[in-house]
Amino acid sequence: MKHQHIKAFVQVADSGSIRAAARALRISQSALTRSMKELEEDVGAELLNRSYRGVTFSDAGKALLGRARHILATMDRARDEVRQISGGAGAKIAIGITPVVATTVFPDIYRRFAHEFPDAQLTLKEGFMTEIVPGLLEGQLDFGVAISTRDTLPTELSFKPLTQTRLLISGRAGHPLANVTDWQVLSKARWILNMTNGSTGHHLLHWLAEAGLPRPTHVVHCTSPTLMMEMLRRTDLVGIGPDRLMVDPLSSCGVVPFSVQPHPPDATLGLFSVRGVPFTPAADRLRIWFERAILAADQHTT
Repeated sequence: MKHQHIKAFVQVADSGSIRAAARALRISQSALTRSMKELEEDVGAELLNRSYRGVTFSDAGKALLGRARHILATMDRARDEVRQISGGAGAKIAIGITPVVATTVFPDIYRRFAHEFPDAQLTLKEGFMTEIVPGLLEGQLDFGVAISTRDTLPTELSFKPLTQTRLLISGRAGHPLANVTDWQVLSKARWILNMTNGSTGHHLLHWLAEAGLPRPTHVVHCTSPTLMMEMLRRTDLVGIGPDRLMVDPLSSCGVVPFSVQPHPPDATLGLFSVRGVPFTPAADRLRIWFERAILAADQHTT
C-alpha cells in the first residue's frame, strides 16, 4: 500500500464522497478514483460501494479504515519524533484522560509540561476507557490514563495498572437517602449513570448482578462527567464515581458519599497505550510524570 493511497482512502471517509475528497486533496476525481481502484487491487478486496447516492464502505473497507488512520497518525508521530530528537521545536502530543485524573493530578503535571515544553502543542481528550480506546487504535492519541474495568482490551493495546480507586455511591448534600444502608431502598431512587461499556455505571451493574443485589429501576443515561456532577449537585439523582473525584474539594462541592453497604469493588486506574509503538520523547516524558504523580498521590492518601 502506498502512502498516497492510504491518505486518499481516509480522505474519502472524512469528506463523504469522491468529489469532496478530490477537492480536499486538490486532485481530479478520475485520479482519486484510480487511486482507490489501485488500493483495492493491492489488498484484494472491494473497499467502496459506489452508487448514484455516493460511496459507502464495505465490511473490508470499514476494517481497513481504522488501520489506515493509525498508519497515517503513526507516520505523523514518527516525523514529530525525528524533529524532537533533532532539536526541532513544536512537539505534538495528544492524550486521553479520565475526569478523575483531570481534576486531581493533571493540573500540576500540565504546569511542569508547559515549563519544559513551552512550544509543544498539547491536545486533551476527556473521557472514559470507551472513548480513549478508539482514539488509541486510530492513532489519534499517544496514550490514555483512565479507569479499567473487566472489559477485555483489544490485543493491540497494553494497560499498565497504577493504583486502585474506590467507587462511591453519591448524591447531593442533604439528600434524603444519604444515610440509607439498604440496597433495596436505594435501588428505587432515580439514578444517573453512564451505561457504556467500560464506565463506572457499567461496572456497578455487573457487580450488582453478581452480588445478587437489586439494580436501579429508573436510570437517566448520561455520558458527560460534567453534566452528571451538576445533576448530582442540583437534583435528587444518585450516581457513582471514583473516590478521588467524589471527595475532591472543588469538583465534588455539594456532593457527598452515601452510607450504603456493601460498597462496589475497587476499580483500577492505569495507563493505556498501543503495544509495540514507541513514545515520542515529549510524550514519554509526560507519561513518566503521570505515573509518578498518580503513585505519589496514592502514597499520600494511604
